[in-house]
Amino acid sequence: MENALRTEVIIVGAGPTGLSLACQFLRYGVDFVIIDKKDTITPYSKALGVHARTLEIYEQIGIAEKAVAQGQIAGKARVLEGGRIRGEVDLSTVGRGLSPYPYMLVLEQSRNERLLYDYLLAHGKDVLWQTELQSFLQDETLVTVQIKTANNNTQTIEAKYLVGCDGAKSPVRHLLGLKFEGSTFERIFYVADARVDWKFSHDALHVCLAKHSVVAFFPMPGENRYRIVGAFPEEFSKDEGEVLYEEIEARIKDEADLDLDISEVNWFSTYKVHSRHVESFRRGRCFLAGDSAHVHTPAGGQGMNTGIQDSYNLAWKMAYVLQGKADEKIFDTYNTERLENAKNLLQTTDRMFNFLAGDAWLTNLIRDHIFPRVMGAALSIEAVRIEFFRRLSQIGINYRNHSLSRQTGDEKFNVRAGDRLPYFLMDGESIYDRLREPKFHLLVFTDGESDFSDIAGRLDPETVDFHLIPLYPQVAEIFGSENALMVLLRPDNYLGLISAEISPERVDAYFREVIGLTRGPVARTGN
Repeated sequence: MENALRTEVIIVGAGPTGLSLACQFLRYGVDFVIIDKKDTITPYSKALGVHARTLEIYEQIGIAEKAVAQGQIAGKARVLEGGRIRGEVDLSTVGRGLSPYPYMLVLEQSRNERLLYDYLLAHGKDVLWQTELQSFLQDETLVTVQIKTANNNTQTIEAKYLVGCDGAKSPVRHLLGLKFEGSTFERIFYVADARVDWKFSHDALHVCLAKHSVVAFFPMPGENRYRIVGAFPEEFSKDEGEVLYEEIEARIKDEADLDLDISEVNWFSTYKVHSRHVESFRRGRCFLAGDSAHVHTPAGGQGMNTGIQDSYNLAWKMAYVLQGKADEKIFDTYNTERLENAKNLLQTTDRMFNFLAGDAWLTNLIRDHIFPRVMGAALSIEAVRIEFFRRLSQIGINYRNHSLSRQTGDEKFNVRAGDRLPYFLMDGESIYDRLREPKFHLLVFTDGESDFSDIAGRLDPETVDFHLIPLYPQVAEIFGSENALMVLLRPDNYLGLISAEISPERVDAYFREVIGLTRGPVARTGN
């Protein structure tokens, strides 16, 4: 088509997922067009929690520091009943030693989108706002997309691939004919961002126990500002769009059972909670990410973070295929890795949500009378603290049982192929500071008895960089090895392989057999 706009990837949707994908493509030099039918980024707070894994991703594009400066670290969590504190736990350093960001950051979606959008603008790219997807067709080599522009003209875009980041009602998903199966909680839930004046300090998440339900107050940046979340009882008969704010405020005050004043409400919404995922994250040359592929309960603040991780997983794989550094079969791993995660996430958030909002007598007994008394003591147990943070922060997600994880011989280590590289310090600096280049990383941990520096000269620096690292006692403990070892990291800092055999040939074999290259990135020796 003569008048068609040509690019490598078209991204449909410029929320956190689509903007994150665009920012990652900038790192890899992938050409893209990103469209959204909205006028600009959302003005509403919407999603609220930013977890450690997301901040680690932000760190690679230089916006983590800005995010932390603009947000508020979740300090304490308090459980209230009848206006009294029944339990309290400190969350500000719950992930100490596990991530450079050992906490949950409260930073609303609108500010996350602003950070990502500013990064895009600073690198010479923009979103085609007020632009709507109308249709698309795909064949063996191209996706041909019809869009309606801001001035109501029709435009054709030809791309190698299309990624739908266009939300829970995703037009891309509908046009692909993918099923979106799951369940819906019938109760009406509410959310409001407002100023709350009461006797409690602003440094804590407050969860007020009510009969058959809870109402939660999440501290937000700004004087006495909170996100308030709760639910109406099952017998509440109104539809979502019929609920008045006055009914929400009356419900909050009734459930909280506190002397409080709510004012300066700048956003509120009502909704039903859905728990669904697609049957596949990919069909042909078209992909889904974020809410277009999975939606779930708000328990644990996982939604926005999961969409950003979808983008992070897909970006390097798509870049490597476009650059001839990987075979297209690697796209199958995007579907298998992220679909498994979506299924696990739905199960976890459903269980957590039923615990918080369920009305079974046993659930009520545990939630109201046992949990408040034991939560602080439980998190003081090291193993419980670590597991709690790993699950909440998403650093515990692994791809061990998938094809990009070469597991031969890795059972002798504490860390396995498919795990995220554990966080540790080197000379007082985070190991992640050395791993910001958008490529594979070969880490050789030396015990001082052998010199492996010659390996660097055999690697293609465009594909793999090399790091020779002393096997410090802390590192030896993390990996469970007193002897030298080799780790090959994927560009998203997950282990592709770990081996006691330090051999460039093993790296080369990984790229040929796992990534699908006809020739690996390791130069042959003269003999």
